[in-house]
Amino acid sequence: MHVTLNDGWTATVTDTPLSPTPRLGTGSVVVGPYTDREERERFFFSATFGSMHFLWDTPDILRFDKESRDLVAVELQLPYTSAYAETTTRLPVLPEIRPGGLRADEAKDCHLEMCTALCRTPGDAELICLRDLDVLDTPLDARIGIAPDLTLLLQQGTVVGWTLTDPARHLTTGYAAPDPAPPAAATRRLFSDCVDLVTQPLFDDITDGDPAALARLRAADEALRAQTEDRARADALLELISNTVEDYGDWHAESP
Repeated sequence: MHVTLNDGWTATVTDTPLSPTPRLGTGSVVVGPYTDREERERFFFSATFGSMHFLWDTPDILRFDKESRDLVAVELQLPYTSAYAETTTRLPVLPEIRPGGLRADEAKDCHLEMCTALCRTPGDAELICLRDLDVLDTPLDARIGIAPDLTLLLQQGTVVGWTLTDPARHLTTGYAAPDPAPPAAATRRLFSDCVDLVTQPLFDDITDGDPAALARLRAADEALRAQTEDRARADALLELISNTVEDYGDWHAESP
């Protein structure tokens, strides 16, 4: 199967998905063999090609081995600031997962825009990130499992989004591997609360100074700081909402 990643950038589906467990941190899902920033930079520039960040630009990242042209690392940006609540009622029908990797048809660098629409399933059991809302107008035709719980979505042969199953399980900070133990029930509840806080419409209410929304923000921050179990994932959620807490957590709306 051949797939289009963007205009003029194509790849072939292989039989070998990536083996590292995805890491869900502040703003992105990462799959790669590196364990710190320095190792990541050396790996990107010495051994791979593909898409990557430049200055203030934050596209999705697919890195391919220079010799084999096989996919070896992925960093996918969460479209939190562009999510829309109405997508919860327009969940796409997801095709059956076909495990596999990618092999770039040419060894060249390209640009890959991040997704802009976040669809949320009940209980946030799966995050579905789409290129744009127009993807919902046409059925998806394939789903490639490129790593454990991580898939790419195809529509008419083009990558139009991705999914992460059980995202709470993959929460972590920095470059640490996620805790292999299942998330605590409190973590799962707070994960959904935190995604609410950084997506529309609740995020808009926070920026407008709505007292109830600000109270939810402060309550989530306090609950995460007080949580004793599943501490690593609680710290990851604190990082997720840290900018929102810093900007709005002390904002007390004036009484009318």
